[in-house]
Amino acid sequence: MNGIRDRAIGALAGLALGDALGMPTQSMSRERIAERYGLITGLRAAGPDQPIAPGLPAGTVTDDTEQALLLAHLLIDGAGEIDAVAFACALSRWEADMVRRGSADLLGPSTKRAIQRLHDGESPDETGRDGTTNGAAMRITPVGIAVPVTDPAALVDAVVAASRVTHNTGIAIAAAAAVAAAVSAGVAGAGLADALDAAEGAAAAGARRGHWRAGGDVGARISWVRGWVRGMGRAALAGAVADVVGTSVAAQESVVAAFALVEALGTEPLDALTLAAELGGDTDTVAAICGAVLGAHHGVAGLPADLVATVCRVNSLDLAPVADGLLELRRRAGGDGGRRS
Repeated sequence: MNGIRDRAIGALAGLALGDALGMPTQSMSRERIAERYGLITGLRAAGPDQPIAPGLPAGTVTDDTEQALLLAHLLIDGAGEIDAVAFACALSRWEADMVRRGSADLLGPSTKRAIQRLHDGESPDETGRDGTTNGAAMRITPVGIAVPVTDPAALVDAVVAASRVTHNTGIAIAAAAAVAAAVSAGVAGAGLADALDAAEGAAAAGARRGHWRAGGDVGARISWVRGWVRGMGRAALAGAVADVVGTSVAAQESVVAAFALVEALGTEPLDALTLAAELGGDTDTVAAICGAVLGAHHGVAGLPADLVATVCRVNSLDLAPVADGLLELRRRAGGDGGRRS
């Protein structure tokens, strides 16, 4: 069995790998991806016609990984606490840096609107009242590493603390809680089915937090899609996820899509991530979330070493110290945090 450190690094590495695999296809239709790239079997450079990241080299990560690492460093520096205003300011600085780099990969609509409200003097408890997109879920993996799933209430509290300034709705919190719980369970050494069960439970608890907004119930959709896609072949799975579940930035689509791939292809991480990159829509986020959950389960040793090494080299990523800092927070929180098996 992989050790807890290997699984924590794996969660971050899986996130980055999925993100990089989905980078060249993000915001494109499934049909256009097939025409432009054919089958995605590995890391690809973005074409000049890529709508978000034109011309980026193969292996480049996007906002999913960068914002997750930003959150991780704030968690470590804050001894597990997130200052909502400091987080919003850090996200604003991140976007400004992306503009200086000439990137079109900027803050999503929920985050941008919330930060403007914060600048206008609104309370951090109110700024994220309309945030139902997947921004909180895409960057929540560090919380899953840092907080044991053995205390579900504490885990959901930590998700709320990391999400409320931009995504303070039941939909977004449920989606982020599902991802954090699946990652946390995987880091603890749980089987994949148990990790997905934990995700459903956390989503149900998260849905009761934040502001109510109309939309599909994330936990119920995860439960339904797990039963529906189990045993599907690749072609049927692609159609089911792209056409019925959906891959837009709406949390109840893209996050559920990621869990569908985990359920159907969880024993083959690269197959799950490359299929995510072919689905169209928010491919980098679907693949990043799928990669984080599968990386936490399989460990970094269970991911393709050559691809992970390329992603780390291209983006100058050193994930082990980040994982160590988050695991120290987990150890202090108790639960399974001190286990090294």
